[in-house]
Amino acid sequence: MKLAIIGVSGMVGASLLKVLEEFNFKFDDFIPVASEKSLGKSVYLFGKEYKIISIEQALEQKPDIAIFSAGKSVSLKWAENFANNSCFVVDNSSAWRMNENIPLIIPEVNISILEKENKIIANPNCSTIQLATVLWPLHLRYKLKRVIISTYQSVTGSGHKGINQLIAERSGQKPEQMAYPHQIDLNCIPQGGEFLENNYTEEEMKLVYETRKILGLDNLKITATVVRVPVFGGHSESVNIELENKFEISEIKDTIEETNGLSLLDNPQKNIYPMPLIAENSNHIFVGRVRRDESCENTVNLWIVADNLRKGAATNAVQIAQYICDNFIE
Repeated sequence: MKLAIIGVSGMVGASLLKVLEEFNFKFDDFIPVASEKSLGKSVYLFGKEYKIISIEQALEQKPDIAIFSAGKSVSLKWAENFANNSCFVVDNSSAWRMNENIPLIIPEVNISILEKENKIIANPNCSTIQLATVLWPLHLRYKLKRVIISTYQSVTGSGHKGINQLIAERSGQKPEQMAYPHQIDLNCIPQGGEFLENNYTEEEMKLVYETRKILGLDNLKITATVVRVPVFGGHSESVNIELENKFEISEIKDTIEETNGLSLLDNPQKNIYPMPLIAENSNHIFVGRVRRDESCENTVNLWIVADNLRKGAATNAVQIAQYICDNFIE
């Protein structure tokens, strides 16, 4: 079984290598791919050295699975070439997510819809993954009516460019490149991606459209505000969820605790709740501050935190790849 990572030298690529080791992912040959400036450099997986090659060379080697994490333009140009070469493509970019013929997968939610004929599989946006993984079990038990999300997103979501801007500003230097239109250190920027005609941003509408697609709820009432904050460890979300059916807070907590991939951290009297510092380098989604919205019937407030490079990208992709290995590759 040949496994390729397209974009292995990036931040998500580095996380993919770590997660593959943590999952003890089995393969016969590993094909690391990156841009021209990284060709010939080495990466290490399970203690073995592999030389980075070009995407053209990788295509010739006919991998069975290719995890793409090199951006939308690369995925649009190359994913179909790999898929047409009998390769399963797990794509981390936004290139295919809203294509009606491409499954958008969170393993804890909808992996069962995958079929062997699905050669391109889309990985959702990082913020969508941690949101939808929590919403799904609540929907199954109580039925979702309306969801309001405010995100507090780490600079790691903007790659090295975002991290470098924050580090430079924090040290009193001028960044070589600006990831954001304003200073991020000691600041919050209510913008994720470009603004659209409706004055929402790209990141905000991804949360709306992707969540509806994953949950299979085309008419779900959902709205979002995305904010970039000067932290490293992961993305945080304040989520207000109106449900069709009545609930007890203890039942909500039980549902979270019983869901694979979720960890409940909720003891406010002891100042225990999820934070990016806790989520960093973890594959789990952490949920806390569970409380009834006293202004609206059948409504609960949650605080959801996850490492956007892990479950928000690498971990989700590796879980999908493992499912493909277990079910579709002989």
